[in-house]
Amino acid sequence: MKNNRLRDAIRSGEKTLGTRMSTTWPFLVELVGNSGNFDYIEYVAEYSPFTQYDLENIARAAELSNMGTMIKVDFQNAGYVAQKAAASGFQAILFTDVHTADEVREAVKIMKGDSVVSGGRFGYPNRRFIGYQPFLKQMDHLERVNDIVLAFMIEKKEAMDNIEEICSVKGVDMVQFGPSDFSMSNGYNVADFKEECKAAERKMIETALKHGVRPRCEIYGKIEDVQYYLDLGVKDICFGDQIKVYNNFINQQGAAMKEFLSK
Repeated sequence: MKNNRLRDAIRSGEKTLGTRMSTTWPFLVELVGNSGNFDYIEYVAEYSPFTQYDLENIARAAELSNMGTMIKVDFQNAGYVAQKAAASGFQAILFTDVHTADEVREAVKIMKGDSVVSGGRFGYPNRRFIGYQPFLKQMDHLERVNDIVLAFMIEKKEAMDNIEEICSVKGVDMVQFGPSDFSMSNGYNVADFKEECKAAERKMIETALKHGVRPRCEIYGKIEDVQYYLDLGVKDICFGDQIKVYNNFINQQGAAMKEFLSK
């Protein structure tokens, strides 16, 4: 797909809606795309097994319905997976577990084009996003690579301590708060750290907006819950998680059906 859906939305100031998927089955990506309700899917590669063939197939399936793609990558091999995902056609990368602005700068450098223009380390690999052959002009490829949306999880105590510097790094497009890792890094269970998480997320949102960075927020409850974030100035919403939706179904609806049949 020639245009990066998320990048276009950022440039125009539009709101975006995504949803999280753990499966690599392209059919389910098409199912989301055919609904016409989502701008992109977030494939949570950090949580599930995958191959590079899967990444290409996910990207193809999304492109069929003009839908964008984001991948959430592990920290340890982030650079390798992020570049392979981009070469497969993914339009956004969500980096996890960063602690410092220097780690963020390194991630940005890995994903920007290797040129005097942008000073990055991403070259001109012969993969599907250039048509498998060098049909795309080198400077057009550079523009496409530099358009990849770079998002960062703010989910560690140290990252929150460095939030001003992180949001000041050139090339950071989005940030997202992660309550589970944030609680653990502070030495608490998330259930006992709810108020602190809410305050930290709000600080992240305010700091991001001040620096021209888009805060991205996840909604798993009622649709009305999103109003809180809209009032804060958030435009990027991730609504629903494949595993959580199915887990709720098998535990709640499954239990109700089992009780009904036992009468």
